[in-house]
Amino acid sequence: MAAKQKILIVDDDLNIAELISLYLTKECFDTRTVNDGEEALAAFEQYMPNLILLDLMLPGIDGYQVCREIRAKSDIPIIMLSAKGEIFDKVLGLELGADDYVMKPFDSKELVARVKAVLRRYHPVPKTHASADMKCVKYPGLIVNLTNYSVLYNDQPVDMPPKELELLYFLASSPNQVFTREQLLDHIWGYEYIGDTRTVDVHVKRLREKIKDNGFWSLSTVWGIGYKFEVNG
Repeated sequence: MAAKQKILIVDDDLNIAELISLYLTKECFDTRTVNDGEEALAAFEQYMPNLILLDLMLPGIDGYQVCREIRAKSDIPIIMLSAKGEIFDKVLGLELGADDYVMKPFDSKELVARVKAVLRRYHPVPKTHASADMKCVKYPGLIVNLTNYSVLYNDQPVDMPPKELELLYFLASSPNQVFTREQLLDHIWGYEYIGDTRTVDVHVKRLREKIKDNGFWSLSTVWGIGYKFEVNG
């Protein structure tokens, strides 16, 4: 029998945490609940979850900082939970590397569906063994390696959350091909993702802050349509 996938639930509201745990246990997930940021970081190391449901408003270390610290060493899926509905909060969460963002109060079936969708899209890359089918694109001054999730820009490593790197790799793998925001949202986040196309714009903006266009290639906006990785010559 396959081992159950483990979900770490981080929420300072004990009732909500237990309710989420109940929903997910019924769907045959193994769950652990913690109630603050320090416990979350400790449980991440000890429990080794397959996915984290992370509330933003936590005592002590908040959810943003927890996400930031986990992202510094892992690409494990993170779904943020928040009563905050402002676009800024969603954008910040996604910029820090969250895979999805769920508003409170949420529908239990929708939350479970999002957990399953994110887990389906997540394919961890083995760190200890080199793949014969390395997924890598190379341009002057830029190497994007999807096999080990690394980017070299002008021979210097660039830190990127998984979704930024996947978006860059996808565009660079099809030079000069135009993709709509909807196509990019579907391909990188999955068709089950319930979000808006602003997510794509935010990630492109962050990519442009980290890698600048050069004479050979550029990350170009096609007004009214979407984006392309434009290659000259």
